[in-house]
Amino acid sequence: MAKSIDVSDLNIYYGDFLAVEGVSMTIKARSVTAFIGPSGCGKSTFLRSLNRMHEVIPGARVEGKVMVDGQSLYEPSVDPVAVRRQIGMVFQRPNPFPTMSIYDNVLSGKKLNSKRMKKSESDDLVEKSLRGANLWTEVKDRLGKPGMGLSGGQQQRLCIARAIAVEPQVLLMDEPCSALDPISTSAIEDLIHELKSDYTIVIVTHNMQQAARVSDETGFFNLKATGEPGQLVEFNSTKQMFTNPDNEATEAYISGRFG
Repeated sequence: MAKSIDVSDLNIYYGDFLAVEGVSMTIKARSVTAFIGPSGCGKSTFLRSLNRMHEVIPGARVEGKVMVDGQSLYEPSVDPVAVRRQIGMVFQRPNPFPTMSIYDNVLSGKKLNSKRMKKSESDDLVEKSLRGANLWTEVKDRLGKPGMGLSGGQQQRLCIARAIAVEPQVLLMDEPCSALDPISTSAIEDLIHELKSDYTIVIVTHNMQQAARVSDETGFFNLKATGEPGQLVEFNSTKQMFTNPDNEATEAYISGRFG
């Protein structure tokens, strides 16, 4: 199910403004790749370009290539909605649908994307997805209750269950723990470790210790200069990045000398 992503010379624009310039990397299947860097350097913009989410902003466009197992995501014939089915997104703040139950939240993406399901099929999918998000035992007796009634950490795991219910190949996570307490953060990190056996996971984080804990490879983004585009400074194995980075700017950021 999980697939690799190859990015070549990607430039990302908002209108005439070049936000991210010249990014090339290969994101391996069934691995966790983390993006780190100071605020405003293009990490989240680049992450959103991997499933064409940035296109919801008028005037946004890209130059270059994003390939998933040899298929270009930006060919004119490719439907962005189909891309987002393959490549799911979990956002910074938990966003369960407020009027829906836990059960309906999990099924919401599937119902939008497919024909009607039998009740037994729906029940099986809800249980499988909630188990996959390590949430089933906590909510199995209150599936009809509102998703908004859960704690913040549980809501984020509910959003992960909703994302994996549509059976994507890649999961993008944009600072998924930034609004959570340490215990909830630890639960999400444990979940990321488990999910990578089935999915390719890409995560943006401002928490460098988190990047070191959860990822196999890390990309460091930074601005060329104030007012200039963001760029990928270094992409390496996480172990090397945090012990012996190739670039002086990477070492300066990781050691806390700026950012």
